[in-house]
Amino acid sequence: MNTLGDLVARKRRDDDPALAVPDSRGYDYHRLCTTAWKTGNFLRHLGVREGVTVAIRTAPAAQPVLGFFGAVLLGSGVRFDPPTEIDARVLLAPGESVEEYELPPGGQYVSYGDSVPDPTVSHFETDVWSENPVFPETPLPPETVALSRSDARELSHAELLDAGNVVASEWGLEPGDSIAVRAPLADPRTVAAGLVAPLLAGAEISLDPDRTADFAVSDSAAPEPSVLALDDVPL
Repeated sequence: MNTLGDLVARKRRDDDPALAVPDSRGYDYHRLCTTAWKTGNFLRHLGVREGVTVAIRTAPAAQPVLGFFGAVLLGSGVRFDPPTEIDARVLLAPGESVEEYELPPGGQYVSYGDSVPDPTVSHFETDVWSENPVFPETPLPPETVALSRSDARELSHAELLDAGNVVASEWGLEPGDSIAVRAPLADPRTVAAGLVAPLLAGAEISLDPDRTADFAVSDSAAPEPSVLALDDVPL
């Protein structure tokens, strides 16, 4: 795999579990891939493209994960849990949080979960549902920026895939495994170990705290045997 978009490529669609979230039937690989493409098409309409930023406020829900893959399919960089003032083309946040943020002129606001009465704010579930479930091929170099973080460091598709491959290999991840994400996605190491590694292996990402999992990603400095601490992620 050369870019993060390869994780949601057409050939990966099957019935294996891919993403578990609270209060939802979850996503198999077929549904995850298709919804990631629809998200990319929706974000394209909002002006997302290579070289711009998509800011995402996280919650234990599918929308931040889908927003991430929709953005990187287009070559955009993602900033999870951004400051309230950020130079981003799109902000994706829970409905009750959208008004806390300020974007530059031309910035687009998108709520998820609850919709908001402001007609200038798009609603993720409504608009993504109606999008085309086919995504046009969009070649990107592996060096394209995929993530930015609070210390201004930028990480490429290649760097996240390399780190995810190391984690998947060290854990021996395989289809049928489930990886609980217990660390903030604002840390790229969580993205590499909690999102990229399981999808590389055909395993499941779990954002549902009420479910048991085979492995977990944690920000703890002293992990249990089945828990990977962020300090052990090679980024």
